[in-house]
Amino acid sequence: MEQVLLLNATFEPLKVIDWKRAVRLLTLGKVEVLEEYDREIRSVTFAIKLPSVLRLLRFVRYRKKEVKFSRLNIYARDGFQCQYCGKKFESKELSFDHVVPKRYGGKTEWTNIVTACCRCNRKKGGRTLREAGFRLLKEPKKPSWVPFMMVTIGLHSVPNAWRDYLYWNVELGE
Repeated sequence: MEQVLLLNATFEPLKVIDWKRAVRLLTLGKVEVLEEYDREIRSVTFAIKLPSVLRLLRFVRYRKKEVKFSRLNIYARDGFQCQYCGKKFESKELSFDHVVPKRYGGKTEWTNIVTACCRCNRKKGGRTLREAGFRLLKEPKKPSWVPFMMVTIGLHSVPNAWRDYLYWNVELGE
């Protein structure tokens, strides 16, 4: 079934929830429906259109979560761009590389891991940047943002009803 975009009372995207949770929030009177899908949910006593975008009626404060150290979040931090050759790739064509190799004491952490295409990663091997003759596009650091929407929602898979409620990082033309 469909997924539902949940917005805070201030119209900020909070998370994507499943349709069952959306219906529970709706029947408890905690949300209002902003957009709907064409499909209906039916029970013995009632039928409602499946919500697509919900807004909480009360503001919910949320703490910024620690950014999870994962392969996909490393790719998101680096913009799915090889930090050696500068080319952009799909995630299946990427790997990550230790800037300071493990054999020289390099650790697997935000400040020592970068996105690399398979070709550059093979070329660099277990050598340092100087030994391999490579330069980084930018210094790796721990991101302060949580790439939740960016990672879990690809542009091609976003329902049309959500597009007005998500913030797109695009330049507006005249």
